[in-house]
Amino acid sequence: MPDAHPAALPSLTEIRALDAQDPLRQFRDAFHLPLQASGEPYLYFCGNSLGLQPRKAAAYIQAELEDWARLGVEGHVHARNPWLTYHEQFSGPLARLAGALPEEVVAMNGLSVNLHLLMVSFYRPTKERFKILIEGDAFPSDSYAVASQAAFHGLAPEDAIIRMYPRPGEYLLRTEDLLARIGEEGSSIALVLLGGVNYYTGQYFDIGTITRAAQAQGCMVGWDLAHAIGNVPLDLHGWNVDFACWCSYKYLNSGPGGVAGAFIHQRHLGRADLPRFAGWWGHDKASRFRMPLIFRPIPTAEAWQLSNAPVLQMAALRASLELFDAAGMEAIRAKSLRLTGLLVQLLKPLEKVGVLHIITPQDPAQRGCQLSLVITYDGRALFARLQEAGVICDWREPDVIRVAPAPLYNTFEEVWQLAHLFARLLRISIP
Repeated sequence: MPDAHPAALPSLTEIRALDAQDPLRQFRDAFHLPLQASGEPYLYFCGNSLGLQPRKAAAYIQAELEDWARLGVEGHVHARNPWLTYHEQFSGPLARLAGALPEEVVAMNGLSVNLHLLMVSFYRPTKERFKILIEGDAFPSDSYAVASQAAFHGLAPEDAIIRMYPRPGEYLLRTEDLLARIGEEGSSIALVLLGGVNYYTGQYFDIGTITRAAQAQGCMVGWDLAHAIGNVPLDLHGWNVDFACWCSYKYLNSGPGGVAGAFIHQRHLGRADLPRFAGWWGHDKASRFRMPLIFRPIPTAEAWQLSNAPVLQMAALRASLELFDAAGMEAIRAKSLRLTGLLVQLLKPLEKVGVLHIITPQDPAQRGCQLSLVITYDGRALFARLQEAGVICDWREPDVIRVAPAPLYNTFEEVWQLAHLFARLLRISIP
């Protein structure tokens, strides 16, 4: 392979100076870093798949185990953090991350469960308006959910689902193409459901613009924020989004299978005419324990709850959300832009000689902290060599390696090390 000759790139000394000046540097110590056999930390760039464990998570879970052992059922009222209202403490932190009002968000269930529950309320097909517009390469769970919802309503999924794909030869969905399709078929579209950040490419969609355009056509609009919450700035209330849902085990670091979340816009709260699948925990709190026969929804997003809170799982999420509140999403986003900007800068020489291609948008405003790299030759083998060298990232068929420098625990030096490791394994020299 020929040597690349880019403009001068930052030296390791300069990179270390960035880490020394990083206002979020102390947060790295708040997480457990996976260790190699040598005792050195892995280069962990997989927070877009599973975030690292906050150090406080074990203590918070242990506290609930102790209260359970000490109090039994009385822990619902007398635990240090009473279980009866445990979920309520998440409304504020989640609202701050989602750009929402506290009454618009709730921590509950898993993402796909929440998506189905919300579609019961907001996908109401009619003879004239029955289609669902999604990304052609949406995450499979979303694709399965919309197909099964359409079938549940007696519709053929191939007729009901509009799948939007990039233009030939491109990887990204253009906003103008989405808006054009919505304009053309809006009168037949019941629901627009997109991922806030695409899991494969890392593209951050213009949520506000797309939402306004779809609602102008009379469509309901929902967003899957699995790769957006805790990653990019959100303003769900201001954007007038109808509903959204997310998982919390990626950027929100709640652990495998962690409790997910949901957003329902204020204008939909307390509506008696809105269909839903009801559960006891969504019933009016004042009369819940009178065991009434008739369901009366709580006038907040909590109305979509089915069951009481899984406290042990939520304890881990609590540990992570405390860190987000302490750091602030503005500072997290600022560091994220610098981390990905540095990685793009360092990988450009490799892209110029054709061994990889960065398919995530070059415009920082259109991406979060994930970069998706198409490897042009034998990518699977390269991914295996990265793993052997102590890198944890992930592979997506047919040819993409995804890397995600998470601002709360990744460093600028780790980004520098990753880029130079790519170069060494691809036998390309960069400064």
